[in-house]
Amino acid sequence: MKTKRIALFLAVSAVVLSGCEKRRSKAARLLENYAEVTIPAPDLSGITDNGKEVLNLYRFAADEADAIYWEQNFGSKDFFSALADPAEQAYALINYGPWDRIDNRPFIEGFGTKPAGARFYPEDMTDPEFQALKDPAKNSPYTLIRRKADGSLEAVWYHDAYKEHVHKMANYLRAAADITIKASVREYLLQMADALLTDNYYASERAWLEMTDSKMDLVIGPNEAIDDNLYGKKASYGAYVLLKNLDRTESLNAISARLPEFQASLPGEIAYHSFTPGTESNIFSCDVIYYGGYPNAGYKTIAINFPYDARVQEEFGTRTILFDNIIREKFNRTVFPAGMLLLEGEDQAHLDANAFYWGIVFREIAKGLGVKETINGKGPVSEALGNEALTLEKAKSNVLGTFLLMREVDAHRVDALIMKQDVIATFVANIIRSTRFGFGDATGRANLIIYNYLVEQGALSRKASGKYSLDYAKTEEAVESLTAAILKMQATGDLSAATSFVEKYAVVPSAIKADIVALELEKIPVDIRLKYER
Repeated sequence: MKTKRIALFLAVSAVVLSGCEKRRSKAARLLENYAEVTIPAPDLSGITDNGKEVLNLYRFAADEADAIYWEQNFGSKDFFSALADPAEQAYALINYGPWDRIDNRPFIEGFGTKPAGARFYPEDMTDPEFQALKDPAKNSPYTLIRRKADGSLEAVWYHDAYKEHVHKMANYLRAAADITIKASVREYLLQMADALLTDNYYASERAWLEMTDSKMDLVIGPNEAIDDNLYGKKASYGAYVLLKNLDRTESLNAISARLPEFQASLPGEIAYHSFTPGTESNIFSCDVIYYGGYPNAGYKTIAINFPYDARVQEEFGTRTILFDNIIREKFNRTVFPAGMLLLEGEDQAHLDANAFYWGIVFREIAKGLGVKETINGKGPVSEALGNEALTLEKAKSNVLGTFLLMREVDAHRVDALIMKQDVIATFVANIIRSTRFGFGDATGRANLIIYNYLVEQGALSRKASGKYSLDYAKTEEAVESLTAAILKMQATGDLSAATSFVEKYAVVPSAIKADIVALELEKIPVDIRLKYER
């Protein structure tokens, strides 16, 4: 009976949407999924004149990273300036190409499905060809696979493939190093300039972690393998220009010293989380001034935990950065209205901005926990699990972060007036609304995994009203068991189990399709798009 109601709801809704919107272009309708948010000009009253010049150079460097990302994802963005439909132009800029990042399907006529390997590999390359390539550099996150004149494959380092943009980036960073008055900033910028020119990031990542006394931050370079849906290897270029919130950063950093404690408390067998995180980890609270490259594509990044290099994580730790202004806009414009629409009244009362913020804090902390190297000789988790590695890592971070936050709330160790029910209701609302990201990339698949697992475990169920009701005890149990299951797959490098797990849970059920229609009818945006004041 429930299935019939959902099917009828979808059919009727589709007719309504078609009738009301047939006169608008597809891109115009899709554009409404992203609420425009203005990032005001930053308050630089506490920044020296030198610092302001450094900030300008950071932004110039970020634009070069953005240009490289266009090449990695599509090609030149000049193509879109010739489009007659302004909505198509705008939506292409959001998606960095003609493919909707929610489902990787084209929204502009004349384009086929987006290549799984983006532009990291030749479109006509076969798996046997790739496997036969003997150059070990083919597995580096920082190489492209290209065809030589004779048709054979070769690995080309990023610093050679994108030479012009990379050299401009390095020169901007060196110019900033020349005028900064902070020794730690100078060291980081010089190390990063060298790293961009060599694709060797160990020293620059260490210098970045040691740069703790600056009011500004720049995260730049190829960091996340977010767009390689073929092998999950190749890193995309991106840039974050940030202004630190000093008071909040000070209060957050007390958490960093407890990473070994958090690691020891993880669910599942001890062997499956034997990794020891470094002791120099820290947490910054920042406002975003500017995004370039992959963090600006599609739905907007609200926090990061870098670096990804397991060696650096073990020796020195990680840095978690919370993007306060983006987190606030996301909750107000997407999470809260989606929760009010989809949850029962008693659960709506537990939607809380502070719970959302702290959930993001612990989600990012969770990225530095777990296991980075398999325990049975299969090498790094990222290599052992191949294209499923990032999907499972993102799912793990979400559920493990929620697991840790619930424990902290129980122990009254969170600097906010929130209850465990607030944590759970806000987490579930965010997961449901985030399933709208679809299965186009690892983040979307991770959200679908969590949603379907929670439903399977009886943690949430749809009532006759069409809204979800939460079982808080079962949600807590499901979060713990899902975390343990993922940690086991990561630690054992069990690719077969990981593939089966993703195939089972990373699917779009009819209930989610109905939720998506409901959210569209109520014009609740999928995410935000940014407009910068100068």
